[in-house]
Amino acid sequence: MFKIIGIGDNVVDRYLHLDTMFPGGNSVNVPVLARRLGASAAYIGVLGNDAAGELVKNSLLAEGVDISHVKIADGVNGSADVNLVNGERVFIGGNGGVSKDISLSNDDLEFASNFDLIHSSVYSFLERLLPSVRGVGVPVSYDFSEKCGSDYIDAIIKYVDYAFFSCADSPLDDAKRLLERSAARGAKMALATRGAEGAIAFDGNTFYEQGVVQARVVDTMGAGDAFIARFLYGIFSGETAGAAMKAAAEYAAKNCAHMGTFGYGTPIT
Repeated sequence: MFKIIGIGDNVVDRYLHLDTMFPGGNSVNVPVLARRLGASAAYIGVLGNDAAGELVKNSLLAEGVDISHVKIADGVNGSADVNLVNGERVFIGGNGGVSKDISLSNDDLEFASNFDLIHSSVYSFLERLLPSVRGVGVPVSYDFSEKCGSDYIDAIIKYVDYAFFSCADSPLDDAKRLLERSAARGAKMALATRGAEGAIAFDGNTFYEQGVVQARVVDTMGAGDAFIARFLYGIFSGETAGAAMKAAAEYAAKNCAHMGTFGYGTPIT
């Protein structure tokens, strides 16, 4: 069984026009969505001791995600304010809350060493801790999102085995150069989602392309995280890159059919 642990960001996505918040954050979403596929999953991060933090905690417990190494801090949980425009999620503000105060003890790192993969993201305030995370000897996946500047990539990529980027507005040649740069600097696999143009991956030798899968779009929140979760699940389950990308596109499309990344909507308090 594939075992994945997310370390880093968590938020509540606050749909202000609906007065509803949903649990989320890339380092939460990916293990939750992998767990739904059959993986064993855990999460390490910092939750606030408010209603938002309680929502994230309870949703993780309900999904069967191990939160034994989660810290509860005195303060507000991270949040992202969201609006929907024709089903497309648009971020309009937010704050990192207590999640920015993440630290990792030797016990946390020992716990993480028992997994097949550690997943984190550009939103996790984890950059200073990546050498320790990589040092446990477990492969690391990292969502760079839209942060594609060469200086940031060069500083981070040496700790990353599976690199993910959002390149919806980039020409194909630019996306390919980004993936080639990432692979040349150490990534085992680099993948870019390109919005309506699908996705492209590079393993250092071969490019793999995948078109979009038509979906009934209610909310695109978490579609990229669903793609990452299914791709990683496939790769670590022995699928080829092409097969994993196809299944990932289908999983992402299905994830667009409901509100929030993985449900648990509750009134904003």
